[in-house]
Amino acid sequence: MRAVVQRVSEASVTVDDETIGQIGHGLLVLLGIGHDDDIHDAETLASKSSELRIFTDDDGKMNRSLLESGGEMLAVSQFTLFGDCRKGRRPSFVAAAPPQHAEPLYEHFIRAVSDLGIRVATGKFGADMQVSLVNNGPVTLLLDSTKAF
Repeated sequence: MRAVVQRVSEASVTVDDETIGQIGHGLLVLLGIGHDDDIHDAETLASKSSELRIFTDDDGKMNRSLLESGGEMLAVSQFTLFGDCRKGRRPSFVAAAPPQHAEPLYEHFIRAVSDLGIRVATGKFGADMQVSLVNNGPVTLLLDSTKAF
């Protein structure tokens, strides 16, 4: 499972001209799910993204987590995180999990974050979405549940 984690001042996701998810201070997490991913991967990334010390403390140092900062999360599914661009000019998405495997794991990730006490807004799995954000910092990190990077 892969995630692009962005510290944001605000973020929202729109489907068919309707805003379906919106947060203020917190994290936008774009979540990609691969063929071999399971519940453990979802729980690993839920915990890791919620506990990353990337919010500033009183001294201005990145020393607080989303949990400690009282922020929110916007979680958006994004199969293109498993796009392979090494060959040719058209990305291959064969490493991305099919929807019937990916959607339950996306939902499990959301529940795992919510169970930590974080308010989670979401996109719509499989939909064509427009994501807006104000990246605070900017701070953008890549996570992989298998620690591939």
